Amino acid sequence: MKKSTQRKIIVYLVVIIALIVIMFPIYYAITMSTLSLRQSYSYPPRFIPSVHAAQNYKTAWNTVNMGRLILNSSYISVVVSVAKISLSILAAFAFTYFGDFKGKFFFFGAILITHMLPLPVRIIPTYELMKAFDWVNSYRALTIPFFASATGTLLFRQLFLTVPTSLSDAARIDGAGPMRFLTSILIPLSRTNIGALFLIEFTYMWNEYLWPMIITNTPDMRVVQIGVKMLLASEAAAAEWNVIMAGTIIAMIPPLVILLVFQGTLLRGFALKEEK
Repeated sequence: MKKSTQRKIIVYLVVIIALIVIMFPIYYAITMSTLSLRQSYSYPPRFIPSVHAAQNYKTAWNTVNMGRLILNSSYISVVVSVAKISLSILAAFAFTYFGDFKGKFFFFGAILITHMLPLPVRIIPTYELMKAFDWVNSYRALTIPFFASATGTLLFRQLFLTVPTSLSDAARIDGAGPMRFLTSILIPLSRTNIGALFLIEFTYMWNEYLWPMIITNTPDMRVVQIGVKMLLASEAAAAEWNVIMAGTIIAMIPPLVILLVFQGTLLRGFALKEEK
């Protein structure tokens, strides 16, 4: 057997094992969501789906008003993702093509420093600020504190630095202003980065738990991750893991749909990079 063939076999085996390790928890969660309560506590564990899926998913959906929670999470995730991308593009455009303003490197460094201050570290002053604005238990409190993105600014700035200056010079000669240059040339060139950042930010906000738990105090403002936690029974009662897993699978569907929608953009971006 040739060495190249052996390498391919080893690579395929490693990939298959990695896929099994990654996919097994998801498969087990799906299987658990189809079991009865008694079956979910059976030992050894069952790895074959049962026939109770419809009842479990219906119970999970109705117990915590899952439809409202998904609507809240979807709205928050989309608004924050769009705002982050928009502000990041404008900031990166300013730092790249308007290099004469004073304090450019100071402000850019200050933006990058915010990487070291995640929301849990500044959660108390942020909460006090929201309280002072009378934004507690509102969509504004759930979205606006997340609008700024140092990662997005850095990502788009590095991309804009790779764009030849001849493009901006040609646009200027043709009479295109800065915003026309941004919307007609830079944004179309950034489609892959926009798709990747939207996917990342949407998933990040969809999985956010701590801040929504603190800043909201009514059931109609809760998000889907809190809803999954609410499916847990009290300490005095046994947890209905079949229903909890059904709620978890429901919570996984929207990010999966977003991934499927943007995977074409991501794959085209990877293909272009390989061609280069």
